[in-house]
Amino acid sequence: MIIGIIGSGAMGAGIAQVAATAGHTVRLLDQTDAALARAEQSIRANLHKLGEKGKLSVAAVEETVARVQPTRDYLDFSDCGLVLEAIVEDLGAKQQLFRQIESVLSVDCILASNTSSLSITSLAATCQHPERFIGIHFFNPAPLMQLVEVIPAVQTRAGLAQEVKQLLHTWGKVPVLAQDTPGFIVNRVARPFYGEAIRILEEGLTDAATIDWAMTELGGFRMGPFALMDFIGHDVNYRVTESVFTAFFYDPRYKPSFTQKRLLEAGYLGRKSGRGFYEYREGAAQPEPNRDPNLGRMVLHRILVMLINEAAEALAFQVASKEDLELAMTKGVNYPKGLLTWADELGLPNVLRTLDQLYDDYREDRYRASALLRRLVRTEQSFSPSVSLPS
Repeated sequence: MIIGIIGSGAMGAGIAQVAATAGHTVRLLDQTDAALARAEQSIRANLHKLGEKGKLSVAAVEETVARVQPTRDYLDFSDCGLVLEAIVEDLGAKQQLFRQIESVLSVDCILASNTSSLSITSLAATCQHPERFIGIHFFNPAPLMQLVEVIPAVQTRAGLAQEVKQLLHTWGKVPVLAQDTPGFIVNRVARPFYGEAIRILEEGLTDAATIDWAMTELGGFRMGPFALMDFIGHDVNYRVTESVFTAFFYDPRYKPSFTQKRLLEAGYLGRKSGRGFYEYREGAAQPEPNRDPNLGRMVLHRILVMLINEAAEALAFQVASKEDLELAMTKGVNYPKGLLTWADELGLPNVLRTLDQLYDDYREDRYRASALLRRLVRTEQSFSPSVSLPS
């Protein structure tokens, strides 16, 4: 199968590298020769690093690079079996793109979007043949991150999602199936990791360094929420939060924060700009956390129960299966364990008690406990080995 990729930025180039490494000819399209040249240099550099580590031979590196064919012409997609866009995260721009390219594609070509939060159904509705449209959401950097979310639209033909999952398996990826709901799995379930951490900071309960320390040293997360937001970039992270909040009809569970918005407005985007929640200029001193274990456990538990509640709500509304929810959070954002497994270890009554206490304190819907979680506690069940969903 020949693969077409539209957009040669970091994500598009990364997906092209993955497909080419799996043996596919890849047509990589962008508007300028300079952008395509940068993408080729990036792919070549990444593959050479693998060669230096002994994971690819010199010949394999050159063969893989040669399989990526840069182009500025949509007509080069006429013999592709899959075309995937990875352009700017803007609904109008993506819809216009699909209207332009669909006429040159073969009737059996799969058309896909790498969007992280936009409606797959809205994108499919732009197409003359929406039954062949699907969401295929890679995580950055695509060559390294195992998880890929597969999201059928309302119009997607039966069986296509499984075909795409099988293809992604041959690319060495871990695909999970998600409903076409805002944020899909990861960008929905992970919102409290950022939002509740900022809320704790805004209330003056402790500082960013202490929260990050609690989540990494006590919780086992690879990065704390503030370091991770700085790494992702506030231009990206804030706008995903804002998008999910709007798409969920302003549900307060996903409400963005003024603190992060002010960083965005100031141009303090994190590592890419040299300043975010932390300073990244050369010689800048990093703040020391308060390593009080009691404070740290309070921070960890508060954020963790919010994450668990979001995972329970996603399961209750059948956004994904339990198995795919657990895979998504461990493979997609490298959580130390699945949130539903973690909930069982903490004890569901303890999780519910904390949520109810937060709700009593704040009287805000952001702290409302999932009905599924409450029902499991009432019936003395757990998330393992299986959960009977409400009828």
